[in-house]
Amino acid sequence: MELRGTGFVLRSWQEGDEESLQKYADNPNITPFLMDRFPYPYTMQDAISWVAFMQQQQQLTNFAIIVDGQACGGIAITLMNDVNRKTAEIGYWLGEPYWNQGIITEAVRILTDYAFKNLDIIRLQAGVFGKNSPSMRVLEKAGYVKEGIMRNAVIKNGEVMDKHMYAILKSE
Repeated sequence: MELRGTGFVLRSWQEGDEESLQKYADNPNITPFLMDRFPYPYTMQDAISWVAFMQQQQQLTNFAIIVDGQACGGIAITLMNDVNRKTAEIGYWLGEPYWNQGIITEAVRILTDYAFKNLDIIRLQAGVFGKNSPSMRVLEKAGYVKEGIMRNAVIKNGEVMDKHMYAILKSE
């Protein structure tokens, strides 16, 4: 399955994506606003392991962002469970050479639409680290609403930061 945007495609991770994934993910400007599970430095072995793991997806919720045939980012929906079972969280990253081109905003819109049409959810949310104002703007431009700020909610690289919570509802 491919979801097409302006100058990019969202598709499943495939064998052959490893080299470009490693190239764009191994950037100290990418990781400060991602979960600790996203490694830095990002090695070729990390890329190989990731692509192999993603090929086991039962339901396609984690997509490579492909520009000019290269995997230069990722965007995913994480389904929640228990009392939050109708909620999912969206997360994304994009290689620095592609910043400020509208790619990630359009990708968020496309994946949001895909999620509401194909997954049994009524809400999509995103938590953004306090110092990541570009990601906040992406979500706002994609129609997400800031619902609040969780004070001192995350620690990244030894720094305590607020977490800004954004969401969009299926009914919106």
